[in-house]
Amino acid sequence: MIIQGENIRNVAVIGHSGEGKTSVCEAILFNARATDRLGKVAEGNTVTDYDEQEIARKMSISLSVAYVMWDNVKINLLDVPGFYDFEGELAEALRAAGGALIVTGASGALTVGAEKAIDTCLKNKIPMVIFINGMDKENADYAGTVAALKAKYAAKIAPIQIPLMEGNKMIGYINALKDAAYQFTGTGLKDIPIPDEMKGTLADMQASLTETAAENDEELLDKYFGEGALTREEVIRGIRKGIYNVNTIPVMAGSALQNRGIINLIEEIVKYMPNAVERREILAQSEDGEELIPISCKAMAPFAAQVFKTTVDPFVGKLNVMKVFRGILKAGSTVYNAATGKTERISQIYLLKGKKQEPTAELGAGDIGAVSKLANTNTGDTLCDESAKVKFDPIHFPRPVLSMAIYAEKKGEEDKIFQGLNRLSEEDRTFTVTKNAETGEMILSGLGETQLDVINKKLKAKFNVSAVLKTPKIAYRETIRKTVEAEGKHKKQSGGHGQYGHCKVRFEPCESTFEFAEEVVGGSVPKQYIPAVEKGLTECLPHGVLAGYPVTGLRAVLYDGSYHDVDSSEMAFKLAAALAFKEGLKNARPVLLEPIMKLKIGIPEAYLGDIMGDMNKRRGRILGIDLVDGMQVVNAEAPQAELQKYATDLRSMTQGRGKFAMELARYEEVPPAESEKIVKARAAEQA
Repeated sequence: MIIQGENIRNVAVIGHSGEGKTSVCEAILFNARATDRLGKVAEGNTVTDYDEQEIARKMSISLSVAYVMWDNVKINLLDVPGFYDFEGELAEALRAAGGALIVTGASGALTVGAEKAIDTCLKNKIPMVIFINGMDKENADYAGTVAALKAKYAAKIAPIQIPLMEGNKMIGYINALKDAAYQFTGTGLKDIPIPDEMKGTLADMQASLTETAAENDEELLDKYFGEGALTREEVIRGIRKGIYNVNTIPVMAGSALQNRGIINLIEEIVKYMPNAVERREILAQSEDGEELIPISCKAMAPFAAQVFKTTVDPFVGKLNVMKVFRGILKAGSTVYNAATGKTERISQIYLLKGKKQEPTAELGAGDIGAVSKLANTNTGDTLCDESAKVKFDPIHFPRPVLSMAIYAEKKGEEDKIFQGLNRLSEEDRTFTVTKNAETGEMILSGLGETQLDVINKKLKAKFNVSAVLKTPKIAYRETIRKTVEAEGKHKKQSGGHGQYGHCKVRFEPCESTFEFAEEVVGGSVPKQYIPAVEKGLTECLPHGVLAGYPVTGLRAVLYDGSYHDVDSSEMAFKLAAALAFKEGLKNARPVLLEPIMKLKIGIPEAYLGDIMGDMNKRRGRILGIDLVDGMQVVNAEAPQAELQKYATDLRSMTQGRGKFAMELARYEEVPPAESEKIVKARAAEQA
C-alpha cells in the first residue's frame, strides 16, 4: 500500500556526537511499537547502530534509516553521525530530509555540534525542532541550554515546553500550546493540574509563542494587533508556518534513555514538521542540461528519485537507499540512470529499519526505501522514467583534509587493498585514494584520523586484508644554486673492445624542470653520442646527490669531451654523463626544496589570534584575512611538512568550529637547519 506524501515526515536526526541521537531514534521506534525493546548504545543493540565498528566504538559512523507509523503517519528517521569525520553522511541525509530533529544535551551551553547543525539547516532552509536530551542527568540545565540557544539564535528559538523537575530529575512537563501538564508514569503519561508556581512562566511562554505565530503570518499579525490575542489553532498555524520558513525553531526536552518526553516529541514531529508534499520543490536538469525543471511530490507523475546513500557488503552485495521525489517506483520495473545513461531493472524494493530489510511492492512520492543488485548505480545518481528524463544536482561532499600513506601488512596484497578501498568508496564519498608519483606511496585522504582508522578496519572486516597507516613521505626535491663545470670519463679496457666515453658538462640553475643543450665545437663529441649524454643525465634526475630526491631547475650544457674510434659507444657516453652529473651537482651548492601549501582557514573571530600564532610556529606566513559569511578566512602559506596533522590540530584549537582547504602553491628552499635534519633522516631510512 502506497503512503501518500501528506502522511510522510522525513526527519534527519542530527547534532553533536554523544548527545543521544541514536538513543532518541531508539526511543521513537520503541514507543511507536516498531521494536519490542528499548535498545541501548552502550549495550550495542540499537536498531540504527548495527555496524561492527559502531557497536565497538559506541558511536554512529554511518547514516542509517528506520521508519515508524504514528497515527497513520509514516516517519522516516535518518540517524546521522555527529562526529566531524563523518560530515559527508549529513550531506546525504539533508538531500532526503524534509526537516531536522536537532538533539542536544542539557549542559546549559550551546555545543559545537548543535551550533553547526542549526547553522547548516539555516543555510539549507531545512525546518527543524530541537530536543534537549539528558534531562535525567545530574546537573541537567534546561533553562541554561535554552538561554544559550537564544543568545545565538535570538528570535528563532521558541520553547513550547516547561519541564517539571523534582530534584534534578524531569518528572513531567507542561505543554504551552496545549495548556496542559503531564506526569511520567511507568505506563505512560498522566494528566495533572498545572502547578500554581509555574502559571506565570507558562503565561510568559504562551505570550511569546503568540507573538512568534503572529510574526510568521500577515493575517494573524493584523488580528493580533487588532484584538491582542489569537486562538490556540491560530497560534499552531503561525508556529507551523514559522517552522516551514525556518523562522521558528520549537524546543522540547526529555530523556531518551529513560524514555521520557518521547511521545510528546513524536506528536510534535507529526504536527509541526512539513510533510513530504510541503517540502520545497527540488530542481532537476532536463536531459540536455539546458532547462531547470521543478520536481513536485506528486504520485501521479513520471518517476524520479535520487540515491542518497549506498552500503556495500561482500556477501549481501550493494544496497542503494533512495528518496522518491516524484511518481511511484514498482518492483519489476525498468528505470533510467541519468548519471550513467544506462537502464536498471528494479528486482526488489525494501523499507529499512536499520539493517532489517522489509520487502515492499512499490514506493511512492516522498518516501524513502532501498533497492539491491543495481549494477551501475551509485550515491548521488538520479533514477527516473525513461519517458521523462531528469537529473538531480549531485550531492556535494566535504573535501578530504587529512592524508595517510596506506601499506599492505603482507607484501603482495596491495591490489587487494586497492580493490577493497574502491568498493568502500561506493559507500563513503568523502575519502580518496591516489598514488603519489614522486614518493611512490598509496595515499588515503579523508576528513580525520577516526574516519581513516574506520576505513582501515573495514578493509579487514569486509575484505580480509590488513593494512598499515603511516605518516606520508614529503615529496622533497633538489636543485642547485651555483653554475659549475664537471667532467665525466668512463674508460674500461678488458681484452678486445674497450669502453670509452668522455664529456664535459656545464650545470646551471634554471626555471624549468630540466633543459639540455650542446655547444660542442669541432666534433669532440660526435653527433651520434650527444643523445646518449642527454639520456644519461635524464636518468640521473630522479636521484639527487644531497638526499636522493628528484632534481629540478637544472640546465645541462654539453660543451666538450673526447671519443675513441673503436671503444666509444652510446652506453659509454651515458655512463660518462652520469659521472659528470654526480661530480657537478656536489659542487653546485645543492639545496633541498619543499612543497609550500596555500591555505584558506575559516574560523570564528574568537580563534583568530590562536590560529595566527600557530601558523607562525609552523614556519607559515599570513597573506591576508577576509570576512566571509560571518567567518574570518585566513589566507596563509606554510610548508607541507608542518601541516601533516593540521586537520586534527585545527579541530582541537577551534573546538571543531574551524575548517580549511589547501593546495600546492610552489616549491621553496628548505632552511639549512631543517635541511640537515631531513638529509640525516633520509640517510638513516636508506641505510
